[in-house]
Amino acid sequence: MITLDDFLNLPKREIAKLVRESGNQVCIFPINGTRRWFALEHGHESFDNPIEAYMDISGQAHIDLYRLMFDYGVDTLLTPIFGGELFRRGDEYMQKIGADGLARIATHPDFLNFYNEYDVRVRFYGDYRKELKNTSYAHLCELFDQITEQTLSHTSHRLFFGVFATDATETVAELGVRYHSENGRVPDRRTIVSMYYGEHINPASIYISSDKFWVFDYPLLSSGEEDLYFMVAPCLYLSDVQLRHILYDHLFARSIDHPDYADMSKEGFLAMKKFYTHNREKTLGVGKMLDNVWYPLHVDEAI
Repeated sequence: MITLDDFLNLPKREIAKLVRESGNQVCIFPINGTRRWFALEHGHESFDNPIEAYMDISGQAHIDLYRLMFDYGVDTLLTPIFGGELFRRGDEYMQKIGADGLARIATHPDFLNFYNEYDVRVRFYGDYRKELKNTSYAHLCELFDQITEQTLSHTSHRLFFGVFATDATETVAELGVRYHSENGRVPDRRTIVSMYYGEHINPASIYISSDKFWVFDYPLLSSGEEDLYFMVAPCLYLSDVQLRHILYDHLFARSIDHPDYADMSKEGFLAMKKFYTHNREKTLGVGKMLDNVWYPLHVDEAI
């Protein structure tokens, strides 16, 4: 097995080759903390139109992350981008950030050029048609349909945007009833997944996020075997070397079978005992609040 140091020093194309050879990689990446990232990186700057600047700068940062994932051999990326809780932030937020942001990923030249350059097929999933119906944002559904149609012939990468994708229970039930009515039989799992997402997607391989330890908004794709990774800093800080560490862990470290403790070396057993003794009362996922921001415990503290 290749060592971590050797893996980190491989050219990007070699890592991408290893990732592709390991099979279809479905990565779930809800990009959290965008406003926090913008405030930290650009809060000291003055803009004639702060909202427009936020949309332009953060939008490009999202595109850069998609490029990074695809450059490293990930072929299918799901990113939940909008949930029902955003409606509760008020009409002003919904209009300036929510609706304009959703329209942007379907119409803005930066996104369209990226889809064409990287040969990305774009789809949207979730209950957005039902949730946006009879609202002033219903036109977004047409924009989603247009960019989906425009990119149908793209085959190199797939990018699925989740919109109101919190709970698919009722939608799946409706799809199943409709399928049975039309075909006289119950749909299998592959058919249900294809109907919900627009095409078949394998179970999730990798989940990356930041902030609190929770997973969400990728219905029907959780097998319990996806590898979960949580960044300490907001997602837009994901770096090249950080993604290399994640991919190495996913491809090699977590794929090793559990050891036969009877065959473990004395040194290895003592190292395991020392590690667990030292960390016995530590729990990954426990955090503390400071000025309404959640910080994970048991990391190097600088606050």
